[in-house]
Amino acid sequence: MTYLAGRLLVAAPGTGGEVFHRGVVLLLHHDDDGAHGLVLNKPIDAEVHTVLPAWQDHVVAPGRLFQGGPVGLDTALGLVRLGHDDAGEGLGIMPLFDRIGVVDLDAPPEIVLPHVSALRVFAGYSGWAAGQLEGELESGAWFVVDARPGDPFVPVPEIVWSMVLRRAGGKLAWLATYPEDPRHN
Repeated sequence: MTYLAGRLLVAAPGTGGEVFHRGVVLLLHHDDDGAHGLVLNKPIDAEVHTVLPAWQDHVVAPGRLFQGGPVGLDTALGLVRLGHDDAGEGLGIMPLFDRIGVVDLDAPPEIVLPHVSALRVFAGYSGWAAGQLEGELESGAWFVVDARPGDPFVPVPEIVWSMVLRRAGGKLAWLATYPEDPRHN
């Protein structure tokens, strides 16, 4: 199995639940013990200041909290695009891949912000136990697509699912026009 950290999982039509329906998940970690990531396109009806007031003025549009997944909804995770390649852990940032990292939201924003070009805050995350994600991939629940550094920060999250499918090309591009309710096709 090839590990998929840094890639996107795009929900196939019919992949269910409110969180994963037309969801796009950025995998932050994947190994033999399991995987975890963040759903990139599910803003919730709450501004960041309700849980992290110091960070509200620094998040990218639409300035809302995002539901990163169904696990740990009482936790917040800050995802950042690094402004340069050498931003590091000493600044409250843990680089992951392709200038994407996570930020310690307990760190003062003024220490972190000079080193990032975009920030989004997620409540909860998506997680898979050992072998679970591989089973879901085999069943066709997800498509694996290459990520771009701007994907987690698209200002109109409602377009991310179709945008990523179109970009993938081939048969996946056709799915970008899949109707919300196929009975109305």
